[in-house]
Amino acid sequence: MTNVVKFQPFPSTKPLFNGFLDEFFNRSLGDFVGNDTLPYQPAVNVVESENAFKVSLAAPGFDKQDFEVKVEQDLLTISGKHEAKTQETSERFTRREFSVASFSRSFKLPKTVNQEAIAAVYENGILNVTIGKQEESKPVVKTIEIG
Repeated sequence: MTNVVKFQPFPSTKPLFNGFLDEFFNRSLGDFVGNDTLPYQPAVNVVESENAFKVSLAAPGFDKQDFEVKVEQDLLTISGKHEAKTQETSERFTRREFSVASFSRSFKLPKTVNQEAIAAVYENGILNVTIGKQEESKPVVKTIEIG
């Protein structure tokens, strides 16, 4: 009968050393310098289907007028800028706050896309950009008879 035992070298230093490294390296840059100084970069998912590519970009709080989607040569650029202003006034003071969130993401398009077949829809905080494929780049499915 054979026993399998998990091997842990230097068990007394593991929690201290690994805990420090985990805490240090699992932080974002914003934790070190403050989130107000970092540019906003929304999360992006790219999914390829048989007929198109779909780029989904998470940008809650934006309006559809805040976005610009353009294609120049083989480069798709999605950018957005959202400004928020608040003002509070009383007898003795006026407080104004301004915040601006902007981003720009670029994607190199493959030769298989139809640059004329690009559409964008913004709903529920997600910008969905659909990029159609060219007819000749779509996979051909056919059955070959064996003779």
